[in-house]
Amino acid sequence: MKSKIYFNYIYLLILGGLSSLSLPPYNFVIINIFTYSLFFLFIFKKIKTEKKFQRFLYGWFFGFGYFLTNIYWITISLTFDSNFKFLIVFALILIPSFLAIFYGLAIYLFFLFNINKPIISLLIFSLSLGFFEFLRGTILTGFPWNLIVYSLSNYLEILQILSLLGTYALNMLCLTFFASPALFILRRDRKEIIACILFIALPIVLFIYGSSKIDSFQSLKKMNNDLTIRAIGSNIDLERFYGNVDPTSIIEELIDISSPNLNMKTLFLWPEGIIPKINQKELKNFEFLFKQKFNENHFFGIGINNFEKINDQNKFYNSFTFYDNELNLISTYNKVNLVPFGEFLPFEKLLSRFGLKSLTNEYQSFHKGKNREVVNINRNSIDLKILPLICYEIIYSGKIFDNFDFDYIINISEDGWFGNSNGPYQHFSHSIFRSIESGKYLIRSANNGITAVVNPTGFIEKKISLGNSGYIDFSEKKVLNTTLFAQHGNKMFLYLILLYIFLIFSFNRIL
Repeated sequence: MKSKIYFNYIYLLILGGLSSLSLPPYNFVIINIFTYSLFFLFIFKKIKTEKKFQRFLYGWFFGFGYFLTNIYWITISLTFDSNFKFLIVFALILIPSFLAIFYGLAIYLFFLFNINKPIISLLIFSLSLGFFEFLRGTILTGFPWNLIVYSLSNYLEILQILSLLGTYALNMLCLTFFASPALFILRRDRKEIIACILFIALPIVLFIYGSSKIDSFQSLKKMNNDLTIRAIGSNIDLERFYGNVDPTSIIEELIDISSPNLNMKTLFLWPEGIIPKINQKELKNFEFLFKQKFNENHFFGIGINNFEKINDQNKFYNSFTFYDNELNLISTYNKVNLVPFGEFLPFEKLLSRFGLKSLTNEYQSFHKGKNREVVNINRNSIDLKILPLICYEIIYSGKIFDNFDFDYIINISEDGWFGNSNGPYQHFSHSIFRSIESGKYLIRSANNGITAVVNPTGFIEKKISLGNSGYIDFSEKKVLNTTLFAQHGNKMFLYLILLYIFLIFSFNRIL
């Protein structure tokens, strides 16, 4: 009997692991139809038989297999500092173990309903998993990485519904679709077959809607921007944080990649934390490197650390700072959503006694910014409104802005912490989702990552692939109206939850 239980756990572990192949960079979406259908079939047949904790474990093992195989790259970031290397094994196991708890709780909730009707059970299954995935992206600062909906990154027609419903809502619809083929096996009468066909037809409906939306966007007339936004993609080694690297050499390399044109109004975007050993105010000391290459037509958006002293306390920020050509400060955004252990050390007073520190800051933990505000560059007949996002902040659906009066989303990132793994591809895929949700162009500048211009339909208009250096220019645009999701955010997910609840009660009467 025990051997059978262990076999069940291994079976679910494998199903979860195989589901990872649907995510970037592989995008084998079809595999989810098998893994989630088999997962649903398994737990449906256990509704009347299993003990409470075992119900939780069924969900946990599926989730553990899923996260173990798709966020293993987190441990790569621990290899750069010898103080963290002893944590690699713990991180490899503990982080997927924690994230799998949300799958475990979702399946435990599913069992509590104890309903032995296939269609209703499928809706409860999707609702429960979708709700707990939302909680995963919300509580304890949230970590909404690799929702199963990101397996659709290459299917822009289907993704257009994001402009109405957002990522969490589409994630729940995906769960319903991926598991719905199980109804062909569990069906009992013609009504259930019809319902199954309707669920499976869902992507077709979304595809038709999305195709129409994309065609409508393509028919819009292009307009010239007031200035060109030039996003820099670079491959500067992370050793700059740990070795005795001269900032001058880094700045010279970035200037060389930027290839400024003195006659073209340009905003140059340099990646996150790209210049080592100096802070925002100290950059002015390097003005001599800029004088001959740039003029009043040029502006800079640079990822650089910011430092201030308040009440005898030193505060450091991971900042996105905007300068004119003489390196006079225009505006600064201090990162709001910090990465635990990467940018700040939880329980710092305690853990610092063991020699630990935040991974990306050699001084102490970064402080979080107060709020995210639109940056306005209003100089030299330029009036540009930008929503700044630093690295990790791109992953938060429905939480990146309250004021949608801005022109573009600009995301800067340092993806070198992910190494040569799936991480940079997964990170970049969030850009596609945020651009469609907001109905705005997204311009991304990354070091050791993917630099791109993504239009409001999620189409990648220009890109510098991982491993390459160079620049891309964004000089023309099409303008969409503000999306429904931009106006209402994750309230749209709540409305879909209410629809699912209505369908559950309705089907319970009909079937």
